[in-house]
Amino acid sequence: MNPIFLYIDPGTGSMLFTLLIGAVSAGYFVLQKLRMKLKFLVSGGKADSAGADKIPYVIFSDSKRYWNVFKPVCDEFEKREISAQYWTMSEDDPVFSHPYQYIKAVFIGEGNKAFSRLNIMNACVVLATTPGLDVLQWKRSKNTDWYVHILHQPGDTTFYRMFGLDHYDAVLISGEYEEKQLRDIEKLRNIGKRETCMTGITYLDTMKERYEASCKNAPEEKASAEDKTVLLAPTWGETAILSRFGEKIIRALVKTGYTIVIRPHPQSFVSEKNLMDKLQSMFPEGEKLHWNRDNDNFEVLKSADIMITDFSGVMFDYCLIFDRPFIYADIEFDRSPYDAAWLEEDMWTLRILPSIGIPLKEEDFDHIKEVIDRTVSDESLAEGRDRARAETWANPGKAAELTVDYLIRKYKQYAEEEDESGETV
Repeated sequence: MNPIFLYIDPGTGSMLFTLLIGAVSAGYFVLQKLRMKLKFLVSGGKADSAGADKIPYVIFSDSKRYWNVFKPVCDEFEKREISAQYWTMSEDDPVFSHPYQYIKAVFIGEGNKAFSRLNIMNACVVLATTPGLDVLQWKRSKNTDWYVHILHQPGDTTFYRMFGLDHYDAVLISGEYEEKQLRDIEKLRNIGKRETCMTGITYLDTMKERYEASCKNAPEEKASAEDKTVLLAPTWGETAILSRFGEKIIRALVKTGYTIVIRPHPQSFVSEKNLMDKLQSMFPEGEKLHWNRDNDNFEVLKSADIMITDFSGVMFDYCLIFDRPFIYADIEFDRSPYDAAWLEEDMWTLRILPSIGIPLKEEDFDHIKEVIDRTVSDESLAEGRDRARAETWANPGKAAELTVDYLIRKYKQYAEEEDESGETV
């Protein structure tokens, strides 16, 4: 047979996979229903307690890099001696190195294998930071009651690809502007109102504790005028720094004579692999230049005297925790792929940027050393950082506690409904 007739284009392949998963899921639920009916008849008509096989709480992580978001939640469940399961798509997820008694860590595979399992999950309450539920491969399971989204960075709920949060039942937020964005999107798309809970940001709470402890143990030293550590930490995509100015900005930074640390967004190594390979080949690791891919960004942020970024949420980690100004590439943000494109109002991130950072234009590259020096010594942005904290970081120090409180409330609500109806919910 001619090999050309065996080719299936990626789009068709994705569609076929979705259809296959739908068929498999439907078959699974039919068999489950049949099994329950047989069990009911064999038991003489006595109904089992509803949800006997249902997992009360599932935390789902699509990557080990979100462990900093979920660890505080796992710790809170553990502290309260409440059982929960942690489903991860990373075989080397840090969860496996923690000797929890009440958290059961489960590697569910990668890619389609993982989504196949998620799509037939039998759980009450699911917590996840993954957008796109019921949009692409990840479908709502008929045996799962309540899906909760937890943000993995401060900032806009509209900074997701189209329809990223539409099919969640609830979103845990950290600022009033996030609530407004969700409600505006619901009106424009005529979708159901999602529950919100003002919990805060789990990983920022933990990072703040770490930073305060580290400062007590070893007080910070101010950078000398001769040597500074400059962290280049962009997001990924066509409008991001490395895509737009990769070679040009790195070459300009190297000329400063400062220590340069480049920390691309993890997705760049997946979606922009050719670009990453090219830049790493042109600018290899050396005494004054380092490429950083640590799963935990705490140490690299703490060691940086100044950071250069674009639209990456890491800007908030840097300025809110370490209380330092930063430089951001003055690039026109393309909203078209994001939920933000539906709203006329500018994103909160873009509105707050001039109050907490210094813009960098392409024409500034030739004197970037002067821009760096001026920004490091700039104390005028402290008021803007205080305002950003107030607007985007609710309930500092309490996010994990409030998150688990919310999950427990939802579980109890379903358990009470189940007891009243005598049916599995």
